[in-house]
Amino acid sequence: MSITRRSARRSVRILGVASATAALALGVAGQALACNISEFKAEAKCDGDKGVIVVTDYDASATPAEITVFLENNGADAKQVGEPQKVKGSADGTTVTFQEDWKPDATYRIHVKAGRVDDDVTPNLVTQSTACKKEESSTPSAPASPTPKPSKSTPASTPTPSASVSTSSAPAAPASNAPSPATGDSNLAETGANSNTGLIAGVAGALVVVGGGAVYFGMRRRGAKAGS
Repeated sequence: MSITRRSARRSVRILGVASATAALALGVAGQALACNISEFKAEAKCDGDKGVIVVTDYDASATPAEITVFLENNGADAKQVGEPQKVKGSADGTTVTFQEDWKPDATYRIHVKAGRVDDDVTPNLVTQSTACKKEESSTPSAPASPTPKPSKSTPASTPTPSASVSTSSAPAAPASNAPSPATGDSNLAETGANSNTGLIAGVAGALVVVGGGAVYFGMRRRGAKAGS
């Protein structure tokens, strides 16, 4: 065998080993870049007072993935949350959001289909113990006592002092020995409106006339006697 053939065979062996090594390296690298279920993370978050479930894909190979979320009840699927969503991961993470007004301490199963991956994210997602929206207390609060409205009744008017009150408040007149006029006559006597006033005036006039006549006749008699 010549030296040339030996050199050629060695070269072929070296190339074969190098090719096998390269293939193995590419295989390992391909497995390293392939999608893996451990690259998916799920969280229960709040969007205002509504709950959401956010799934993040950290697959650097950007393998298209389909994610489905299920609400669990005693180890079985109670319902599917919305529709499956598609995502392409990245080294920084790519998220998809499921609108779900979750309850405290609820359990959700996250299923992923991506390339050769067809598995659930482990462990299952368990929501936090506090809901996004605080439930109002069922005990009704005591209503505030109404402010009493002012009465519309008319205020009592100030009583006008009567004549009897004003008379009684005046100082008492000193006692007199003269007989007091009869009740009901005093006012009429002062005004001259008594019913006996005319009769008394007539009698007095007659007496004046009679007295005048007596005086007149008496004087004539005296004059007659003096002349005789």
